[in-house]
Amino acid sequence: MEDTFRTELRQTKVLEGPFPELNIKTIPSTPQETFKKWFHDAKNSNIREPHAMTLSTVDEEGYPDARILILKNVDERGWHFAIKADSPKGKHLAKTGRAALTFYWPGLARQVRIKGQAVPLSDDESAKDYLDRPVESRVSAVASKQSDVLPGLDFLQESLARTRDLLKEDPFVGVDKWRVYAVAPEMVEFWQGDSNRLHKRVQFVQKGDGSWEKHMLWP
Repeated sequence: MEDTFRTELRQTKVLEGPFPELNIKTIPSTPQETFKKWFHDAKNSNIREPHAMTLSTVDEEGYPDARILILKNVDERGWHFAIKADSPKGKHLAKTGRAALTFYWPGLARQVRIKGQAVPLSDDESAKDYLDRPVESRVSAVASKQSDVLPGLDFLQESLARTRDLLKEDPFVGVDKWRVYAVAPEMVEFWQGDSNRLHKRVQFVQKGDGSWEKHMLWP
């Protein structure tokens, strides 16, 4: 069975082009500008959920921990996302502050990797993001004891019902645990896949004065 599955994996098609070309001379001068261009390329190519990304943190034992989140914004401060402060990822960030983000758009064979410090934004920005969420999303965020063991679905339904009642009385319930972070990038890599595996890679590295150095990497 193991050999059969290995064969199946080997025969599964990957990186079937054609794909866009990557020319370092035409890439914008900052990783934020470059990312926005690539995001719009993905959106215009009908890539589903182009704002979905993998957030990687490090737990108390030094193990990497990864999950999918939705990008909230990109500006001069970095790449923004929102989480519950008492979630595992919130606890990881409170302790180390280090994070990595990964985007992958398979239809274009493009990947973006971001590494840096996750900086908590202001309480006002976190509150605004919280209130901008659909009501049911706020209900889910407040009702869930994220990543704890769930004894049964009845417990979940009861918690959801109680939380709906609380939010009807006060739309700010749960806002104190809501955090918006920006990953302030130290390194950003743009990867353009190639069917022949001669992938094109452009890396931005931040210099001491805050400007960006841009260079190509080996495939």
